[in-house]
Amino acid sequence: MQKMVVTQRACPARRVPSGEPVSIPDGQFITINQSLGGNYTVTWQGNMLRIDGTDAEAIGQKPEILELEDLGGEDINEDQVWKAIDTVFDPEIPISLVSLGLVYKVALDQETKTVLIDMTLTAPGCGMGPVLVGDVKYRVAKVPKVKDVKVELVFDPPWSREMMSEEAQLEAGLFF
Repeated sequence: MQKMVVTQRACPARRVPSGEPVSIPDGQFITINQSLGGNYTVTWQGNMLRIDGTDAEAIGQKPEILELEDLGGEDINEDQVWKAIDTVFDPEIPISLVSLGLVYKVALDQETKTVLIDMTLTAPGCGMGPVLVGDVKYRVAKVPKVKDVKVELVFDPPWSREMMSEEAQLEAGLFF
């Protein structure tokens, strides 16, 4: 599904596979290579980049809406953090990281307004690890009251398909 489009505004993106943040200026020609899990993999000036679905209108596409209402008070709402993480999908199989069982721990430091996340990958050598970390940080940073997001990739315990929800196993064709 390659499609050439022009950016409608400056657009934040992350370099694949390093996850390094970049900004694509307004009025740039880019090629959309794929759209999976609400995000876009694009090519711009010879670089492969990932654009978050919440920024899709910047490339003329329908944006993914992440509705996280400010519930008042001063604390970060943990349910909203999990909701934000659940909108991040594995780039190769469009199943959420939560349903895949890749998120091991979420901790909130209410004093510093920091979210600490331990997550893993389906395979330790997965080249998309830094991009997924960037996706999680980007989405969780949209939760009201969050000032910082720290994601640590951990590989103990090793991920296995038994960590997937039954729905995810069915969707992936792994439920027997």
